[in-house]
Amino acid sequence: MSEKDRYIALCNTEESIPLFGRPWWLDVVCGASKWDVLLVEDGNNILAAMPLYKPLSNVISMPCYTQTMGPWINPRFEPQAYGKQITHRQECLKKFVSRLEGYSSFLQNFYSGITDWLPFYWGGYTQTTRYSYVLEGINNQEILWNNLSQNIQRNIRSARDKKGISCKKGIPVDDFLKVNAQSFGRQGLAVKGDEQLLKRLIECCRLRNQGELWGAYDPAGQLHAAIFVVWQKSSAYYLAGGEDPALRSSGAGSLLMWEAICSVSRFTDRFDFEGSMLEGVEHYFRKFGTIQTPYFTITRGKMCLLYRAWIKLGKFVTKQHDERDDNRKI
Repeated sequence: MSEKDRYIALCNTEESIPLFGRPWWLDVVCGASKWDVLLVEDGNNILAAMPLYKPLSNVISMPCYTQTMGPWINPRFEPQAYGKQITHRQECLKKFVSRLEGYSSFLQNFYSGITDWLPFYWGGYTQTTRYSYVLEGINNQEILWNNLSQNIQRNIRSARDKKGISCKKGIPVDDFLKVNAQSFGRQGLAVKGDEQLLKRLIECCRLRNQGELWGAYDPAGQLHAAIFVVWQKSSAYYLAGGEDPALRSSGAGSLLMWEAICSVSRFTDRFDFEGSMLEGVEHYFRKFGTIQTPYFTITRGKMCLLYRAWIKLGKFVTKQHDERDDNRKI
């Protein structure tokens, strides 16, 4: 069996592998022939794995609609003692660094659980710290509500009780895409990313019961806002969303986010907003009572052009935000 085949077999039984590193996810966002994986093995045991998206034969980058990738360390074989655990992790990462030497360009957002990138630093890579915003314990909705800012609570009550906004799960894909495009249009931007890819991803997530679309409607049937959330047992992720520019003052965005978080609490106890480096968006996410969670962007090689291309094509711009307006931002 190839490394890829062994990794696919492992994913069938190992729950701790992140959603964005799952073979079915990578098949959709990368294309089955455009991703591979490096393994660190000890006999028949897989100690660590590192999925790779290879848009070109000598380039490793991030696929669209995918927040993080990078090394996964198998918790089953990690030592208990902290010092030995660090040594074990660094040994695994050093092996990955050695096998990546033949690539001219490298860019990955590592999972937030990778807090030690020193082997990559020693190997000539650079790092930028980014931030996500995470809710833990979403099964306890009383605590969750109490941790919301007064502004978010007020927006939710106003949208639901005064304006009659209701939230629906399983809205049509075309309705979601229309609102998503309207958000870009309001900002004078073309829709980023591959719309057909996004459709395929939504369809695949729905078939697996690991993702869904939610929409916020007024009594006249107008769609104010829509979001796409994906999940597995370890976490849910806010992947994309948008609002009708003419209806942004309704507070529907906050209500919709709240309802989606409550809904996915049946599947997981964690919700990841996936973050933003924009000041206003960061401020908005914090109003949901989130924990600021750092993760690393690791790069090497001719990254200026690659990084700019990734920013233009990637998921960073698929979620529409306006840092000037804390009443919505989805």
